[in-house]
Amino acid sequence: MATNLSDTESHAAVKEAPAETVNQTANGAPAGRGAPTAANPVRIVMADGQSIYRVGMRKIFAVEDDIRVVAQAENYAQALSAAQRHPADVMLLETAICPDPSEAITELLRQAPALKIVLVLGENEPANTIEYIRRGAAGIVNRAISPELLVRCIRKVWEGESWLDKRGITRVFDAYRAQAAHLTTQAPTARLTEKELLIISGVTQGMRNKEIAYEIGTTEQVVKNYLRKVYDKLGVADRLELALYCVHHQLLKGVHLRRRDQGAEMKPRNSAAETGVALAAAGKLDT
Repeated sequence: MATNLSDTESHAAVKEAPAETVNQTANGAPAGRGAPTAANPVRIVMADGQSIYRVGMRKIFAVEDDIRVVAQAENYAQALSAAQRHPADVMLLETAICPDPSEAITELLRQAPALKIVLVLGENEPANTIEYIRRGAAGIVNRAISPELLVRCIRKVWEGESWLDKRGITRVFDAYRAQAAHLTTQAPTARLTEKELLIISGVTQGMRNKEIAYEIGTTEQVVKNYLRKVYDKLGVADRLELALYCVHHQLLKGVHLRRRDQGAEMKPRNSAAETGVALAAAGKLDT
């Protein structure tokens, strides 16, 4: 068991301090929830195809007063059943038991919206990190993670943070760079209306559709409809690509989305550095 859970690389909770992390909460959960306690423990479902791994993890968690295993699953069908039948906070989900890990995340969160999913990858398994995050994964770890870091990961995810290991963080940055390169190959040709530009401004500020609707005096559904038209016009797939496209083509020069509860107008951010947090948020918020 010690070999399976040995520490092979550094890991980081996705919060503030480390420069290589992204500041973002998981599944919309607010940060600052506080640490779990013996009276209010993290309830875990372990979904893994190897019984020896489950036994080893269970022994690790047994000595932690603030972590409690409420169910185990050895295949995807059992994982779905456990999500429905057992109130749990976190599921450790081995990607190898899922026919399609991305679809598995979507289905599990449909069954249990409050569940936080931590994907467990094989030693040399390629990871579709960006897609997993977009689907709602709260954490991604390698099977070789140390027991101490695994326990820390579970606590941090329960508190509302996201968790990626060093390899996962590298994949995120590589994907962002690739998207940026793709989105800068063509200059914008579609003409955007004033309202569309205001909505885009809200997206780059990390605002939700409901917040944008309030600021421009319309409904959330209308904002969603506008965004679909904008995506089609610009050839982007989601809020993250829209924000990247906006930054690289400087679409918002002279456009201001004024917040009603603030005396000053909110100027759009015009550089990747200024939009870093907003871009991260844009990838996780409404479509």
